[in-house]
Amino acid sequence: MSKRLAVLEKDKAYDPAKFYGVAEAAAVVKKTATAKFDETIELHVKLGVDPKQSDQNVRGTVVLPHGTGKSKRVVVVAKGEKVKEAEAAGADTAGDADVIEKISKGWLDFDVLVATPDAMKDLTKLGKVLGPKGLMPNPKAGTVTFEIGRTVKELKAGRIEFKLDATGITHVVVGKASFAPEKIAENVKAFLHALLAAKPAAAKGTYMQSVTLSSTMGPGIKLDCAQKFE
Repeated sequence: MSKRLAVLEKDKAYDPAKFYGVAEAAAVVKKTATAKFDETIELHVKLGVDPKQSDQNVRGTVVLPHGTGKSKRVVVVAKGEKVKEAEAAGADTAGDADVIEKISKGWLDFDVLVATPDAMKDLTKLGKVLGPKGLMPNPKAGTVTFEIGRTVKELKAGRIEFKLDATGITHVVVGKASFAPEKIAENVKAFLHALLAAKPAAAKGTYMQSVTLSSTMGPGIKLDCAQKFE
């Protein structure tokens, strides 16, 4: 057992054998985030699906009520009035051919790229640049849309995308250690409700097999999957 875990158990701040409710887990993850920097709080959920099967894949978006604690840099590629709409909504950069040219020359100083459907024809030429970075706009992620104003505001307010890795696990950021436990809990519940709503019809057996909450440097705190996350 590591020295850190031994100290946590001694202080009764964390029980590695226990399955916690959301509110209690949020309080514990805050107590165990003892690093000198503001640790990121993450949620890891193992689903009982086969991500290799197209009818069992899980992907979607959700607006966390309290955001992630990090401001996203949002860039928009659109045409005409949609550029002004993006700027009014708070996009960090918005444009058309000028933005595409800038990206083609290696500029990737942003977290999310949003595009209108009529701008995608030109953007697809940058697939080799944007694809490996996970920055190519995608309809399934809600980043190819004519609802530019609403999308930019949601992304700035804390909308996150979730999808499965090759092992059927989804990893998302749900806040910072500086957040109040109540805010961490509300973010966790919002995400888990969205994940339940995204359950594919082809999924069989136990859908949520394990749920773990952790901070950057802290231990994994197991959540009780049997609860309704209310």
